[in-house]
Amino acid sequence: MADSPLQPSPDGSGAVQPSLLQGFPATPRPGGPQLARHLPVAKVLVESSLPHLDRLFDYGVPEALDESAMPGVRVKVKFNGQDLSGFLMERVAESDAGHTLVPLAKVVSPVAVLTPAVRELVAAVAARCAGTVSDVLRVAVPPRVAKLEKEFTAGLPAGTADPGRVPESPETPPGPGQETLPVSWALYRNGPTFLHHLAGGGSPRAVLNPLQGYGTGGWPQLLAEAAAAAYASGRGALVVVPDYRDLDRLEKALQALLPEDAVARLTADDGPTPRYRNFLRLLAGTARVAIGTRSAAFAPVKDLGLVACWDDGDDLHIEQRAPYAHARDVLLLRAGQEGAACLLAGHSRSTEAQRLVEAGWAIAVDAGRPDVRRTVPRIVNTADSFEQERDPLARIARLPGAAWRAAKEGLEHGPVLVQVARAGYAPSLACETCREPARCGTCQGPLAVAGASGTSAMPQCRWCSTPAPDWHCVHCGGRRLRKGATGVIRTAEELGRAFPGKTVITSSGDQVKAEVGAGKALVVATVGAEPVATGGYAAALLLDGDSLLRRETLRAGEDTVRRWFNAAALVRPAADGGLVVVTAADTAAVGALLRWDPAGYAERELSLRVELQLPPAVRLASVTGPRAAVEQYAGAVTAELAAGGITLRTAGPAPVVLNGPPTPRRSVEDVRTLLFFPYAQAAAVTRVLRVTRAAAAAKRSTEPFQLRLDGVDVL
Repeated sequence: MADSPLQPSPDGSGAVQPSLLQGFPATPRPGGPQLARHLPVAKVLVESSLPHLDRLFDYGVPEALDESAMPGVRVKVKFNGQDLSGFLMERVAESDAGHTLVPLAKVVSPVAVLTPAVRELVAAVAARCAGTVSDVLRVAVPPRVAKLEKEFTAGLPAGTADPGRVPESPETPPGPGQETLPVSWALYRNGPTFLHHLAGGGSPRAVLNPLQGYGTGGWPQLLAEAAAAAYASGRGALVVVPDYRDLDRLEKALQALLPEDAVARLTADDGPTPRYRNFLRLLAGTARVAIGTRSAAFAPVKDLGLVACWDDGDDLHIEQRAPYAHARDVLLLRAGQEGAACLLAGHSRSTEAQRLVEAGWAIAVDAGRPDVRRTVPRIVNTADSFEQERDPLARIARLPGAAWRAAKEGLEHGPVLVQVARAGYAPSLACETCREPARCGTCQGPLAVAGASGTSAMPQCRWCSTPAPDWHCVHCGGRRLRKGATGVIRTAEELGRAFPGKTVITSSGDQVKAEVGAGKALVVATVGAEPVATGGYAAALLLDGDSLLRRETLRAGEDTVRRWFNAAALVRPAADGGLVVVTAADTAAVGALLRWDPAGYAERELSLRVELQLPPAVRLASVTGPRAAVEQYAGAVTAELAAGGITLRTAGPAPVVLNGPPTPRRSVEDVRTLLFFPYAQAAAVTRVLRVTRAAAAAKRSTEPFQLRLDGVDVL
């Protein structure tokens, strides 16, 4: 039942009192506004992050707004004495609220920015994430630019502000079979079959592992060709990438294959005006291929034929605001709802993608071993027995002999990439005996030294700045410190001295470079900030591998492998002298890189998660906040589910380990409870999570807490 703004919801979770609002009857009374004769009731979703207001409210449609008050438009309404924004979701003939209705105050714009397909999608995302539809809409629909809407409506015939009735673009895409399939996909098993099926109007689902990250055989070309195949079938395409650098490369590849006006770019980095202009082009159907960062997953592409995601393991795909949806999950939901093809691509393979392959939902598209050996660089690990015999100090050296030789020889033929674990200059510190990170005795923050003084300077906490002159290791009792992971600036200085006369380029922090030339230079970059070299790098040094693998997170190995493969894919093939040197202990992660076997590592990692019943083998909900609020909410959820025959596996409440110093808004007393549940019970569990949270918010019986589902950084 839809609610009237005069009436709380039937389950008692509403907070609006009838006496607070002045309403109008469904039929006009003397002096009241004349309501529309056809479908006089509007169901409106009010923009509010309050969970108990996450439902539709009934309003009357004044006759003066009859033509403009169409489903999908932005509106203004009176709610509890305030003017609030909202979206008109539906118009019906009668209201079941049982009370007189408040009329719509205003139609903000006649442009229906919320299409039926996107309305269904945001509802599904909110349900999956146990969030509110209003929070999802904030991400799905970009901020309004009134000037652009005037230009948009001025160029349309009268009465066609509804994008569902906008005439098609005058340029019709070619039909199936009119274009020759590209040869770059022939390198991959199942690749030609996937592309042919897509170009023929089908909806295949695949997980692709490209071998190269640069040149004509790189991943931008492969994804552009997949989008072009969907376009050739007369349908639209949607491709989501992590950041603006990937977006620029993908856009360049698409411009070579499709008409210029066929592609619309959606990213907040471009500013509100270009972003909203491209959004309106997609609404009108004049652009059929949408590319962008995570929020572009909701782009209103007409006749959607393909959704694709590049590097789905990158945490940039995770929305940083509630309900913290992952772009990959949004695209998977969308592919199912709209019957579109789906392509998850990356140099490595996430455990989530591997689960889809093992479940038979998607097919694997990867290269055979002969093609792998012919395309990828040679990989050397300084910790293997052969290198240890040649260089006994390789295990503890910052730049082992093999890495130094690779850099020296690589600089004779082109640029050399040096990947380091962290930005900045001041290194973190670790125990010299057991290599455990050095922690502050006051707040457990990481110890470090500033500037170039080395470990002889006074170590101090990077969180609370407390000096630690008498530090000792709580694990082994050692008192000597060593540098854990030197920053990119310090590394650049050291390499500049080691290779005098050579150009040193840094890429990190706010100074990330997208590309470098083919000149002979050392390119020092943090993980994820590696520029693309014209013609590929001659060599790459992957430093600080043990620091990456030692991070206290369930996904340390998976994420490290992803970063290694992304960097190694930028290096020339072994036949052209390409060499990658990794400095890390001989682990399964290193073995996967040595064999160039991302699928094998993902399969191994997923099997361990299945055995331990950890994500993504199961789903996870985390409840974080004050202890009383967390315990009360988790107890209510488990009790409600137990009454329905569902028993959850729980962990906690446990104190939250902060990733920074305490602040007034982050209490050191916060705790977290984890709830694990299988996919088969996910719909029932998320419904209870959502309803219980709404009831708690309406009663205001506890302090606010955070509810997050499937957070990759929680474990």
